[in-house]
Amino acid sequence: MNSLADIYSSHPRALDPVKADAGSVAEADFKARHWSSPVPGPLKAGTAEHKRAVAQMFRETFNPYKPSVIAWPKLDPETLKRVTSLPIWDIAVQTEGKARLRMAAYANMLSDPDIKDAMSLNAWEENRHKEVLSKLVEAYDIKMAPEPPYVEPTDVEWAYMVTGFSECVDSFFAFGLFALARKSGFFPPELVETFEPVMQEEARHIILFANWLTYHRATLPLWKRPWFELRVLAVWAFLVYERLDLVRTMDGDGNVHEQDNNFAVTGVKDVSSIDISLRDLMGVCLEENERRLAGYDPRLARPKLAPNIARFIRFVLPKASRNAQVGHAA
Repeated sequence: MNSLADIYSSHPRALDPVKADAGSVAEADFKARHWSSPVPGPLKAGTAEHKRAVAQMFRETFNPYKPSVIAWPKLDPETLKRVTSLPIWDIAVQTEGKARLRMAAYANMLSDPDIKDAMSLNAWEENRHKEVLSKLVEAYDIKMAPEPPYVEPTDVEWAYMVTGFSECVDSFFAFGLFALARKSGFFPPELVETFEPVMQEEARHIILFANWLTYHRATLPLWKRPWFELRVLAVWAFLVYERLDLVRTMDGDGNVHEQDNNFAVTGVKDVSSIDISLRDLMGVCLEENERRLAGYDPRLARPKLAPNIARFIRFVLPKASRNAQVGHAA
């Protein structure tokens, strides 16, 4: 059996080269965003066809970019201050650190070769996300708190579901925030392009999790399903509780940082000068979510809860409502 470190640090695909020419980069980017199964007819959850299609999608949309060769753009002092003052960096790095371990632990306990391969690559990509963030922190001299030890979970399935459901919600809102940051000029275009593959990778991750969930539910014995659904509800309760407070950390210089554990949902005022209502923000998130997921086979499952909540908010808030502003004027 592979060690967890082997799964998330030494995946064979780590050796794939990144070719510098624009044509190769564009081809890799296109392949990372578009995929359809050659299998005709429906991909019914729980079937071998569905399982193989999900694994094939994740494998064939892999983008071989390498954090070690990213050329971080030089930022002017004002932009640098905006980026480094965001209350997210400690939590972002630590979240990816926990995610890579949890994904690897779950992959390690699987016997099905298709699902195991997809989960192993997912763990490797989470580790790559952590590397990207670590390189950014280093490039822009962001003061960080010492990272806590990353402990292998005792309840592996629970830890995997916490990470998976959390990514589904956070990615939905992050897609919208990223679009607003790009539109408002909060991030310079060079930095937007640097992070773009990471954002699209999150779209693949949440599709993988959504399809794991449908496959797992469909293949569970009937007598195990009630307990599993209770655990799903417990995960959601835990995630709500986890996001209620700021997280306080201390960096190596003794400075206290308040880190927003719910930044993906609440951070629009920090990344954009655009004056936007809550209703319109939900519209941006829905559009970006649809855009990022549209290139993947429509027969594969998509996360539903966050988009459905956003649609409900848009339904109950009138179009002309300015009661719930989440941005501020420039």
